[in-house]
Amino acid sequence: MSSRVCREVFVSISPRTAPTENASALVDAIAARLIALRAERGWSASALARRAGMAKSTLTQLEQGNGNPGIETLWALAAALGVPFADLLTGEEPPVQVVRANQGTTTQGENADYRARLMARLQSTRQQSLYHLDIAPAARHDARPHPPGTSEHLIVTAGGLTAGPQNAPVTLAVGDYLRFAADVDHTYVADATTGASAILIIAYA
Repeated sequence: MSSRVCREVFVSISPRTAPTENASALVDAIAARLIALRAERGWSASALARRAGMAKSTLTQLEQGNGNPGIETLWALAAALGVPFADLLTGEEPPVQVVRANQGTTTQGENADYRARLMARLQSTRQQSLYHLDIAPAARHDARPHPPGTSEHLIVTAGGLTAGPQNAPVTLAVGDYLRFAADVDHTYVADATTGASAILIIAYA
């Protein structure tokens, strides 16, 4: 069995109703993931529903792309399937991923009193380091490659920042998320007027 660990990064947990934009696409994605994960295990719908402590009819509705599952329901299903919560929301990820402040997969509680926006799934068998970055206006920091397989994850919290591989940096605003392979030369350049602050996670392979 692999020792790889998957961790989720969430932001925007707040006492507000989750936006309904792209809700249908999210429900369809969850339905497809549930069916695929259940099939991988050779389980019937009844078996998964029993393990998750819910009615089979509820699970059937979800797998048909109906209903509006809350975080509690999804956590129960993830626990029953033995997968990270994020595995129900997303499939394979591209080599470079950008999530803008108004994007990301958002789920809400059963009572719609809080929401969580999934930013990334971090997979690593080794150390992960968390940093808070403060970069002065117009400052530039060029970084040498990390060990093979290392990735960096940035969420901008203030100002503006251009970051990523030196041959393909991405301009980010507050609330934007960026993931990129950091085993190449990479750079961070703060906005000339505002500077930048960001949360950085370095995930080693």
